[in-house]
Amino acid sequence: MDYGIQIETQQPTMPILAKKERNAVLHMGISLTDTLESRQLEAFTFSLEGTTDINDIAQATVLYSETGTMEEETAFGTITKPTATFTIIGSSPIRSGEHNFWLSVELKDTPELTHKINAELISIKLAGGTEVSPKITSGMSPQRIGIALKQAGEDNIDTYRIPGLATTNKGTLIAVYDNRYNDPVDLQEDIDVGMSRSTDGGQTWEPMKVIMDMGEYGGLSEDQNGIGDPAVLVDKNTNTIWVAALWLHGHPGERAWNASQPGMSPKETGQLILVKSEDDGVTWSKPINITSMTKKPEWQLFFNGPGSGITMENGTLVFAAQYKDKDRIPHSTIIYSEDGGQSWVVGTGAKSETTEAQVVEISNGVLMLNMRDDRNRANRNDSINGRSVAISTDMGKTWEEHPTSRKALIEPNCMASILAYEHPERGKILFFSNPNSKTKRNHITIKTSFDGGMSWPEKNQLELYEEGTYGYSCLTMVDEDHIGILYEGVKELYFQKIPISDLIQ
Repeated sequence: MDYGIQIETQQPTMPILAKKERNAVLHMGISLTDTLESRQLEAFTFSLEGTTDINDIAQATVLYSETGTMEEETAFGTITKPTATFTIIGSSPIRSGEHNFWLSVELKDTPELTHKINAELISIKLAGGTEVSPKITSGMSPQRIGIALKQAGEDNIDTYRIPGLATTNKGTLIAVYDNRYNDPVDLQEDIDVGMSRSTDGGQTWEPMKVIMDMGEYGGLSEDQNGIGDPAVLVDKNTNTIWVAALWLHGHPGERAWNASQPGMSPKETGQLILVKSEDDGVTWSKPINITSMTKKPEWQLFFNGPGSGITMENGTLVFAAQYKDKDRIPHSTIIYSEDGGQSWVVGTGAKSETTEAQVVEISNGVLMLNMRDDRNRANRNDSINGRSVAISTDMGKTWEEHPTSRKALIEPNCMASILAYEHPERGKILFFSNPNSKTKRNHITIKTSFDGGMSWPEKNQLELYEEGTYGYSCLTMVDEDHIGILYEGVKELYFQKIPISDLIQ
């Protein structure tokens, strides 16, 4: 019997994040339909069948939410060290209507990142001993474990944004990002570039270091010397790590995108700055300004595309880049160095109205530029709303539109990531990540292509985070068997380690 009570459960597509006190595991919608009298809810009983290791869970909590989300909730009850089947006892009156409960868990330390958590509601118990089981269940699949690498407010930093991620020759993971000290807004603001380093495949991370900070240059305060939007590149020949970012000097209360003007000096225009590490990310150089090498004086703005760069098969270093020309029209392009980063050359614009881009080498000497297309901003509900893609065989001197441009990869106008990997059996594989939506920055998804980006089969896609986020992400190969992704939540950065077998099989 259902006793006039209907229970519907749903497991969200979300990671269970180490370092987070609360993680949404199971939504339980309880509807009371047969009476105007309240009932007393006394217990929830769950099963953890399908969980990789129950010992990964430090505690489990049932929360009551009037809104249906976990943003505003009260605790019904908590249990530490849950077993394969466990019961959480509490007390909550439920009246006629709909009620929302959540099962939340907290992990112990940082479990193995390839583990998964699975939970199912067996029954609820009412005062008097009545037990009711769920009638409808949906979305029931184990949730992956990840790590909340940087959380809002940590180290007195309001917001962490703009992820970059790369793997050194020694297997060290280097994550870079904006430290936005006061609020989430873009430059101009008090922003530095932070760096986190992991030597064990992302299981643990060293304390954050600030690696780009322009201080009070020119006698102006730090909030008039912000530097951000980083990209990271590992020189596979020397293991030198390069990080590029945009520095804006002056212009309080303005956005860099509009405040930067034609010219070359810091007072006139945004500056493209590099730092490098020659000891696997332990120490970093002072800022290196390459604006004079790369920017044309008539351009309003020139800087890197955030995320990561590449080392080509012939050893050339390449970052994606972007500029606003004399008519204020943006173009995606590349910068590259054939001498280990001593000098840099700029390509031509691949396409008008494109901005944040990422680059891969799809075959020897052939570059693919995958671009955010600002036409999507004006056509959010347009059936097109896709990534622009271009190919160059001459280091960006000329570009040819790819057949899939604005067709194969949808986007809500957002930064994205693309990664090329030479698989020992499948050959060159491309991985791509972004919000898999035409209208909103949600459904963070990794996609896979086995044919140079011509197709991205649905069966080789993996959704990681269904809720709305700031949307930016960056991919790297952690090792030959795992892909790493660093992506934005809301004011936060999350890292997950995914077996590539989950994507290519």
